[in-house]
Amino acid sequence: MYKDIGLFINGEWIYPDSNTPCIDVINPSTHERLARLACADVRHLDDALQAARLAFAQWRFSSAEARSNVLYNVYRIILSEAESIAALMTLDQGKPLAEALAEVRFCAEHAKWHAEECKRLYGRLVPARNPKVRQSVVKRPVGVCCAFTPWNFPFNQAIRKMCAAVGAGCTLILKGPEEAPSAVAALADIFQRAGLPAGCLNLVWGNPEQISSYLIDSPVVAKVSFTGSIAVGKKLAALAGAKMKRVSMELGGHAAVIVCASSNIDKVCTLLVDAKFRNAGQICISPSRFFIHESIIDEFVTCLLEKTRKVRVGDGMDPQTKMGPMCNERQITRLQAIIEDSLAAGANLLAGGSRVDGPGNFFQPTVLTNVPLDARMMQEEPFGPVIPINPFSDLATVIAVANSLPYGLAAYGFSEDRNECATLAEGLEAGMISLNHYGLGMPETPFGGIKESGYGSEGGAETYDNYLSTVFISELTQS
Repeated sequence: MYKDIGLFINGEWIYPDSNTPCIDVINPSTHERLARLACADVRHLDDALQAARLAFAQWRFSSAEARSNVLYNVYRIILSEAESIAALMTLDQGKPLAEALAEVRFCAEHAKWHAEECKRLYGRLVPARNPKVRQSVVKRPVGVCCAFTPWNFPFNQAIRKMCAAVGAGCTLILKGPEEAPSAVAALADIFQRAGLPAGCLNLVWGNPEQISSYLIDSPVVAKVSFTGSIAVGKKLAALAGAKMKRVSMELGGHAAVIVCASSNIDKVCTLLVDAKFRNAGQICISPSRFFIHESIIDEFVTCLLEKTRKVRVGDGMDPQTKMGPMCNERQITRLQAIIEDSLAAGANLLAGGSRVDGPGNFFQPTVLTNVPLDARMMQEEPFGPVIPINPFSDLATVIAVANSLPYGLAAYGFSEDRNECATLAEGLEAGMISLNHYGLGMPETPFGGIKESGYGSEGGAETYDNYLSTVFISELTQS
């Protein structure tokens, strides 16, 4: 099923050979080698830049109808091939097959949404003070873009950037995740079969630091898009800022969850356990700091533990698996250190706390209580299957605690009291706030953060903003 994966430059695949360096793709469930992945050197990057530059000279003038047709074709092909794409994603990324299939099918809608929205990239006329002057505002594609996408949602994160760039009339060089490359490679193939001209989409892999610095420094690149950690995002933003290039950043989060006394405990616990252990907790918008009203915390913990212990951990290809492995060993080492720090600071371990014995990157679903606010667990994004729970008594105070970190991606609140819901909606500082359900990430809604969690939005009416330049034209029509 799983084959070697190449670079995709100017409509051609460049597979691993004696002239192209490569690395191994590893199955995180078994530690078995799946295939070889070609890695780009400077000559490949130069070829990609040249291809994107030449393609932009034509694609920028394509009609909205032509761009829309390509994206509609992408949508249809994805739906027809979702099962095979998902199976390969489970092999290299590890998530359960049902989750992978849901990701692919749902993300087909991003292509459909962008296909519809790219027809509405309107300009406008501005009434002039002088009747002899005609004033207009037009939207133009910014140019060649480069993007960097992560391994946790390889299909989801790549298709958002591909659709936005292509739909705006830009061309794109994308560096995908080396740990989980199959879904991104499938997208490149799909866009080509959907009718996207050669050079409009180019795909590279390899040394992240080398590739990012080379592409961002190139005068060909006009816009940079990155999804990943805050630390790396800051470095890339600084590189782009030195050249005054357009940037959008969707960075890490550490989402607070506030559960008020009026909440339906069983319903909330079911939702939060599903949300927390989805993709083994490796989600930037994952609920990760749990604050529960003191009057219901004992009942909440009992209910949550019961549901957590039913989460079956195993190979994602097993239909009984609820939670797959973590993507790599680095994540396990880091998460273990964060948990040990919490325990040393006085937290109570109620479930899990360590990796699962045997092959694979499996980690136990973990629950802790009374985690000090200055512990690493409450200060750093854990990015794993761990739930830290603390009590609160006053809503205003806990909102202040939730807002005290530099993160500002997502936040969650639960209450049956409409006044409390209004307080949560008004008081929480995040780019996305979800109350009484898990309602983020639809194609028609903006996805992005504030504070150190980044800037710029993907999805919704805002999706094309960072791929278009606003140009004002003032013309004297009569002398």
